[in-house]
Amino acid sequence: MHGEDTDWRGADPSCTVPIDELPDGLIVTDGFGTILAVNRAATRLTGVTRERAVGGDVNEVFPFRDHDGREWWKCLDPHGGLRTRTRVSERPLHLPGGQELHVTARLVRTPERGGDVERVTITLRDGGARARLERSRADLVSTVAHELRSPLTSVKGFTATLLAKWTRFTEEQKLVMLETVNNDADRVTRLITELLDVSRIESGRLEVHRQVVDVAARARRIIAGRVAAGEPEDRFRLNVADGLPEMWLDSDKIDQILGNLVENAVRHGRGTVTIEIESVGWGVAVSVRDQGEGIAPELAPRVFRQFWRGNSRRRGGTGLGLFIVKGLVEAHGGTITVQRAPEGGAEFRFTMPAGTPDFA
Repeated sequence: MHGEDTDWRGADPSCTVPIDELPDGLIVTDGFGTILAVNRAATRLTGVTRERAVGGDVNEVFPFRDHDGREWWKCLDPHGGLRTRTRVSERPLHLPGGQELHVTARLVRTPERGGDVERVTITLRDGGARARLERSRADLVSTVAHELRSPLTSVKGFTATLLAKWTRFTEEQKLVMLETVNNDADRVTRLITELLDVSRIESGRLEVHRQVVDVAARARRIIAGRVAAGEPEDRFRLNVADGLPEMWLDSDKIDQILGNLVENAVRHGRGTVTIEIESVGWGVAVSVRDQGEGIAPELAPRVFRQFWRGNSRRRGGTGLGLFIVKGLVEAHGGTITVQRAPEGGAEFRFTMPAGTPDFA
């Protein structure tokens, strides 16, 4: 059990499971708590070496305590309780150093129904990762509540006012109020779309519907939309190299990627926004650059995280846009990076592999 090729034989003796390949920590004991095996993940999570653990008493080597200081192994009491008991629910526990782990166990009985406990398999998960996930979910709920409150308050206020005092307003006043309601409804729709995208990305359920896409034409369409919305035409520059390969991509998602990156450059950058499209041999690379303050190198790893807004919190937004862009790019098999642009400002560059409808 001390070598690097540690394994554990299950109910089927012909089946050998290499426990070091498991992502979660695993501790195997006999029915009385003598440790038979630990995997690499368990040694990493606890800091206890395999040599020290195997053969020792689990309550001495891994003295897990609950939040009230009670000894987990004694509370587990493998030989007590109903003889049909096989599973122990997951609980947050602490080691003496204060590290929190989420621990669950399974009692292996022989015979399986009502027999004596022969082994106990204990699974460990990083409590810090769970805490970060819970904080992320709490941040998401807080962000959604904050972003929804303003447009919904506006919609409710204007519709209530129009219903109560319709005849007192001029046609021009009514039009202004209804346009505001419409814009706020669009804002809510965009937020809901972002949340759905985040959910699909995190759960791995994001679907890509491939077709032949002219990336340069999609970029021209994005620029035309910005100009139609009131941006000066000379604010944008599009450079397209010759000889681009045929690209099979999801056109809606490419529009979403380009739209988010251009919106980010317009909102947070200054000067000319340049979109450059070129072949990289195995696909296409697209760069979106601005001439603003740029992003400090130490902040670059955070840019694609959820809720990242840099120093622009006052400008609003959910902070989900770049996280979604990264998820959409990677769903196509591509990559995205951020760096300082040659003329200052930020440069977001993503690459997409050329492929066929069956490419995955």
